[in-house]
Amino acid sequence: TLDVKHWTCHLDLHETTDTDCTEFMPAKHAKAGLPYDGEVIPDGFYLVGDDENPQLDFQQAVIESVRKVTHIAPPDDNGNIIDEPVVKDGIIVVPAKALGLCGGVTGGTYTTTTEVYPDSPKLTDDLCNQAQVAAITGALEYVLAQQSSS
Repeated sequence: TLDVKHWTCHLDLHETTDTDCTEFMPAKHAKAGLPYDGEVIPDGFYLVGDDENPQLDFQQAVIESVRKVTHIAPPDDNGNIIDEPVVKDGIIVVPAKALGLCGGVTGGTYTTTTEVYPDSPKLTDDLCNQAQVAAITGALEYVLAQQSSS
């Protein structure tokens, strides 16, 4: 953790492409000797928060910043994104440390993992980049506002 005693903010910027379903995940399952039934990649931008420290107001601020640039992934018919319940528009929370997600490593006050789908017919590479920049901007603006109000 770079000898930092306490991380204030940690954003892990991800994108999920069609090759995750056609190459990466099938190979990962094959290596483990498990069947692979495929998956649905959510079309749009969403966040994965830590269930031990969800910071939903922070997550929402990031989503609102990104919403100005691109569409937010809708839940499926069961109210889920990647088989996890949506807790707020475009936000799911999971056990980040247990799953080995990067945000769980630093233990920061405000952590999230972004996911954007660049193969969406609604997006371009440039819009994906703008969405990630908007996520960073929204996160930093939220953190600075919290620090100035305390």
